[in-house]
Formats: sequence, C-alpha cells, structure tokens
Amino acid sequence: MIKIIKNAEIYSPEFLGKKDIVIVGDKIEGIYEYIKVPEDFLSVEVIDAEGKILVPGFIDAHVHLIGGGGEGGYKTRTPELPLSKITKAGITTVVGVLGTDGVCRNMRSLLAKVKALKEEGITAYCYTGSYDIPVKTMTDSIKGDLLLVEEVIGVGELALSDHRSSQATVEQFINTVAQTRVGGLLSGKAGIVNVHFGGGARKLEYLFKMIEQSEIPPTQISPTHMSRTKELLEAGVEWAKVGGFVDLTTSSDPDHLEEGELLASQGLKYLLNKGVSIDNITFTSDGNGSMPMFDEEGKLIGLGICSVSTLFDEVRKSVLIEEISLEDALKTITSNPAKVLKLKDKGRIEVNKDADIVLLDKEDLKIDTVIALGKKMVENKNVLIKGTFE
Repeated sequence: MIKIIKNAEIYSPEFLGKKDIVIVGDKIEGIYEYIKVPEDFLSVEVIDAEGKILVPGFIDAHVHLIGGGGEGGYKTRTPELPLSKITKAGITTVVGVLGTDGVCRNMRSLLAKVKALKEEGITAYCYTGSYDIPVKTMTDSIKGDLLLVEEVIGVGELALSDHRSSQATVEQFINTVAQTRVGGLLSGKAGIVNVHFGGGARKLEYLFKMIEQSEIPPTQISPTHMSRTKELLEAGVEWAKVGGFVDLTTSSDPDHLEEGELLASQGLKYLLNKGVSIDNITFTSDGNGSMPMFDEEGKLIGLGICSVSTLFDEVRKSVLIEEISLEDALKTITSNPAKVLKLKDKGRIEVNKDADIVLLDKEDLKIDTVIALGKKMVENKNVLIKGTFE
C-alpha cells in the first residue's frame, strides 16, 4: 500500500516546511513540495494533514515492558504493558529493561515480550541484565547476548549510587562496560550501557573513574534518572562537558517531587541554560516501572506507576511552558536516542528511513495519528490496532 500525507508542516526534527510525504510499504519513499493524486488512483491512501505537524515516531529507550517494581513485596509488581498504551503515546520504537527484580522477571521473558511487540507492528529492542553486576545473561556472556540475540542492543539498567544496587566495585563496572562495548563493535550494535542512578552521594563517580582509568569513551554510557536531584543533574552537566549523554526520566509525580527534583522539561531547560548541547540530552519514560518513595532510612513509604504517556507530555511542557523550540525538544525523543542507540533507520523524517510518523495538532501539540513502519496504529486519537489480548 502507498500512502501520501499531504499539507503537513514537517519537523525532521529540524523544520522542513509544509510538504507532502510518500510512504511505500514501511519506508519513506520521498518528501515533495506538492503531489497531485489522480482521483481514480485507487491504490493510494491519501491522508490530509492540514493543520497538523508531522514529526518522527518517538523512541523510548527505557521501558519496563513486562513490569517492574516489587520493592514493597510481590503485590507491588507492576503489570505487563499492552501495545496500545505504547502507540497512543506516539512511541514507535521501544527498548525494554529489567529493573530491581532479575529473578522473578528474567531476560527470556523480556525477549519474548519484545518479539511479541514486533509481531504486533512496532520496533522493539531490549538491554540484557538488570540492576545487578555481574550481569545475568541469556548466553554465556554479555558479548554472546549482543552477538547472538538480534534484539539485544546493550546492557542495563545497571544500578549505581542507589541502596538497591549490587554495590559493585568500580573495576567490576568498568569491566562490564568494556565487555558491552566490544560486543557492540563485533555485532554492529550500539553496545550502550544504560545506568540507573539513585540519589546516593557517589553520584557519577564511577563514570568519571571509567574515563580516567580506561580507554572507553563516555558515549558508551546512557546515565538515566538524572533530574532525580539537583546535585545529580549538576554532575550531569560536568559529564556532558566531557562528551557524555544525559538522560532525563519523564515519569514523576508533579505534586510530590522530592526536594531538588525537577520535571524532565525543567531539567532540560536547566541543562541548556548551563551550556549543555541539546544533542547530548535524551528523554526516556521509565514506563511501567514502579515509582517507589523511600524515607531517609530507605524504608518504602509509597508507590506509584510510571507512564509511557509522559514521554511526549514532557516534550510538550518543554515547548509550551519552558519555551524551548519544538525542534530542540523533539530531538530528545527522536534523533538523539537514534544516535545513542545507533538506529540508523530511526529518529528522522528522511527518504529511505522507516515510516515511523506522528501527526500532532498544531494548536496544542496533542497526538492525533501514529504510523509505525507504514501502518496506522492510531488515527484521530483512536487506537486502530490493539495488542493480541487487549
């Protein structure tokens, strides 16, 4: 099927103007000033995007696809994430992670969920491992998982500076990153290491020791939850100055922020004001993970659940409240994560890229239509394709 999207204002994420786009199969065939479609050309579906903004499908590189949490006991384990919640949030590419619990949830279950989402029509990957170092892998090694399992593109989410971490040594951490980097080189993948940071006093100490004590570049790490505290975010500024990426988590409770904690949109503004390049900043939702709240002694005192819908909500707030340009705000969930994860067919509206497209209402930037790999998943805010058991 051929689709033609007409009259859309296109952000690639850079602004391209008002143009028409042709989709053939699952790819963008061309971007044109104007296309006249004959009325009797029945094999073409025409989508009139007048009054709409067209942007790349969103990439969420940190989602608990089979659930997360459990820090308050078995009943606090969050449920599996259905397809429609992902697509309704404008997300067309997702990366699954395990979290605190790498026992009752395991990599084989996560991989099965990733494969199921691919069968249902979106692009899905995963990291191997959980909070723990050493990493529990599916094959005999990290390199083995990267080389032999198509969907594995890195390791994560490893936990540092957190009372729930495995309290690994810096040498163990550097060795884990080294294995992941070489596995990525051999497999042609990113070999990225996704690192969960808590509010501990060590902050990014292990990351700076890594670049001091090894030849591994800072771009091998994606440190997340970086707006958790003001001190952690300030450490992120220093990390970005040496070339590293800074990932801001969009899921939070705006009414119950910890002292010094910022929303992702506020964190983005802070980083930009500190001189951090927009190209070094990403957003992820931590979707479907739990939002545990602990007291000063580490005792669980409350629990929420993270939502993938916050990914674009915080981009909207970046534009509408923090007055950041739409081009820059979009980069955090499109071209930047595509660069970090080395997803060459994702993150931009360009010829021969995957036809992952989101149409936004121009007035309020609300999501209207979502196309994944050339197939309409959401139209006029209604879900067209649901998961198998929804």
